[in-house]
Amino acid sequence: MAKSERAKQLEAEQKAAARAAKLRRKTSDNPADWGRLRQIRETAKITAKSDPPSVWLMAGALALPIIICSLLAWLVGPALAWAPLGPLAGLLAALLTLTWRAKVGAYKRYEGQPGAAEFAISLLPKTWLKHPVITMTRSQDIVHRVVGPPGIILVGEGQPGRLRQLLASEQKKHESIQQGVPVTVFIVGRDSGQVPLDKLTARLRKLPKAIQDAQVTQLKSRLKALDAIRPKVPMPRGPLPSMKGARQGLRGH
Repeated sequence: MAKSERAKQLEAEQKAAARAAKLRRKTSDNPADWGRLRQIRETAKITAKSDPPSVWLMAGALALPIIICSLLAWLVGPALAWAPLGPLAGLLAALLTLTWRAKVGAYKRYEGQPGAAEFAISLLPKTWLKHPVITMTRSQDIVHRVVGPPGIILVGEGQPGRLRQLLASEQKKHESIQQGVPVTVFIVGRDSGQVPLDKLTARLRKLPKAIQDAQVTQLKSRLKALDAIRPKVPMPRGPLPSMKGARQGLRGH
């Protein structure tokens, strides 16, 4: 049965929309639009530029399993059993090395910049609620908030003397939201009593579970009400570091 003019028009529009979407993804600078291979390629380029030794580490990680499997094929056999295993194991080792070095490089790039803790917080599980920069002073003392199994966590960045007062105020506000929900406070830094940026994600994940998933959902609406009455966050003197692409580049390998 011949297609109607309307059906032909719809088909042409769908094809045009598909081509436009494909072109947009191809030319997009947003990692969320990229395919897995492009994400890996772009992450490798950035990592190699900021961390030249990573190239040799990835090459070694790729070559070592191939060499080991080749020796096993020669000494033990059969060759057909070991030959495919070497390249597969090498690729996996190279990707794991890339993820490791990319994280190290990213932490180095962001450390010391206002808002850098947002990067570490973004690497927490997706089920955790992440609220970067809930408050910030004109001196760029910043407080981020995370809600997860350990309860409410406040993460501060800035000058410790000013920051402690700001965090104490925020802690008091959050403790009044729901009784029985612990509010834990951290300051990012390398001085005594602080948590280094590259250790922050692991430190938060190691906190003991204190609330149930249902309580996290309840807290969401109450925190939204708390944030609604906050004064507008002042604009910083300089730009916060862009986190664009960092999360997508480090996940999924």
